[in-house]
Amino acid sequence: MNKSDNSLKDLKYLLGSMGIDILLAIDKGAKNFETIEILSGVPLACIRGRIPVLIDFELIAKNKEGYFLTEKGLSLKKIIENNS
Repeated sequence: MNKSDNSLKDLKYLLGSMGIDILLAIDKGAKNFETIEILSGVPLACIRGRIPVLIDFELIAKNKEGYFLTEKGLSLKKIIENNS
């Protein structure tokens, strides 16, 4: 395991289960707060608090269509899936 994998694993613990649920909802196609809430089951207040964190950690980004996973976010998703 390289240093990048270790830092991604650390991010997994920093985000917590709700942050991971939001990340996975975005991966499934959620593009805005409403669809993230529907797909993740996470309350809107928690989504509003965690989206800036996911952006700051460069796991997601936003364009005119909505939120999407970055390369770093996709790498974290792979780690999450491999540990499940």
